[in-house]
Amino acid sequence: MKAILGRKVGMTQVFNERGEATPVTVIEAGPCHVARVNTLERDGYDAVQLGFEEVKPQRLSSGEKGHLARNELPSLRHLREFRLRKSEQVEEGQRILVDVFEVGDWVDVVGVSKGRGTAGVVKRHGFAGGPKTRGQSDRQRAPGAIGACAFPGRVWKGHRMAGHMGSVRVTAQNLRVEMIDPERNLLAVRGSVPGAKGGLLIIKQARKSAELAKRRGE
Repeated sequence: MKAILGRKVGMTQVFNERGEATPVTVIEAGPCHVARVNTLERDGYDAVQLGFEEVKPQRLSSGEKGHLARNELPSLRHLREFRLRKSEQVEEGQRILVDVFEVGDWVDVVGVSKGRGTAGVVKRHGFAGGPKTRGQSDRQRAPGAIGACAFPGRVWKGHRMAGHMGSVRVTAQNLRVEMIDPERNLLAVRGSVPGAKGGLLIIKQARKSAELAKRRGE
């Protein structure tokens, strides 16, 4: 099973044998513990629940403690569920380490984007704003007209306007694994990933990797 939980460490760059620099994001991935395995016969679908980051027992609820005690697992802060493919087999209590991935694998990384607070339409949606001249004094970053004429006589639902920006679940797809360090539980993927430093990340096998390889003729 190619899936693990981790925390974003930060960005840096690595160099190949030709001296070319590749920007990468370093992730502290694992170790994770298998807290539960869902089966098609019992639960209606095949999935595995992974736990990550040991904490003091008093930081968990009684229900969480009892859930983890079933398999004699330590107190784990984060629990996330992953769907299992038919060919994948895992057991409850098993440890998942960063070496489930290899250099060259394609992964999807899921995180929560940085919160930007309340933002206007120029920052939030990339609007051009109003004219920069012709006597305007307060329309430069305004959205402009938001309604129509007689029909429909109202503002359409879902219209792009100012509001809360960021702090949403974002998936960065098809990132190549550039480096694995099993001794320090580190994983480096090409490019950037969502969220701030220290944020929780879900790293899993890319859903579109087979389609991507087919397009590239691999």
